[in-house]
Amino acid sequence: METPRTPYAPPAPASQPLSGASAAPIIALVDDDRNILASVQMTLEAEGFTVHTYTDGESALQGITSRPVSLAVLDVKMPRMDGMELLQRLRARSNLPVIFLTSKDEELDQLMGLRLGADDYITKPFSQRLLIERIRALLRRQDASRAEATGVAAVGSAIVRGQLSLDETRHQCLWGGQDIALTVTEFLLVKALALRPGMVKSRDQLIDAAYGDNIYVDDRTIDSHIKRVRKKFRQVDDEFNQIETLYGIGYRYRDE
Repeated sequence: METPRTPYAPPAPASQPLSGASAAPIIALVDDDRNILASVQMTLEAEGFTVHTYTDGESALQGITSRPVSLAVLDVKMPRMDGMELLQRLRARSNLPVIFLTSKDEELDQLMGLRLGADDYITKPFSQRLLIERIRALLRRQDASRAEATGVAAVGSAIVRGQLSLDETRHQCLWGGQDIALTVTEFLLVKALALRPGMVKSRDQLIDAAYGDNIYVDDRTIDSHIKRVRKKFRQVDDEFNQIETLYGIGYRYRDE
């Protein structure tokens, strides 16, 4: 007997550019394989999503820029602009949640995608049910990171740790008053570390904080996200060293 699916509750409208503000989440699906596009589009629409499809990166960039979406699913290898370049251009404009589709033998692509700012990746061939669950999880994480109030020592709903300020209601991260543009996943990782400064967080604990209990993610995914987070902070402060690596154990936020 099939287990009934829990109805999907759409997240609150995003406040940033390129992110959809429709009652039904809008998914940009980008793949040069038209069979995959048609099949996945049909499945997503049956689940209540609105889907915009594109067969190359260039048309996807134009479409996503002119027609805001809630989340993008990108293939890596495409004509007229591959997924890597498309991700870079999207990241220059927005922190739109992005899931990469890669082949099993494209480990370098997976790591590069994460370093460029992808929130998640799925390897081909993939289960459409898995893709739907990843999309739902990422949208819920985005919604929760904006709406959740923690009540931690701070100004208003912000978490404050020295020069760091995390405002979840605005999905805003500041370092020394300067804005740090973080993706949903990066924001949740920084929050998990900053909530307990001085305490070590294992990679498994960080995976749970950023992805949820029922999502499998390789440890190296967390390492790639942390590298990108550090790079972003060091763009405004080249002496940033608050996130420490404890080799073989995990990470911690330095207690000031």
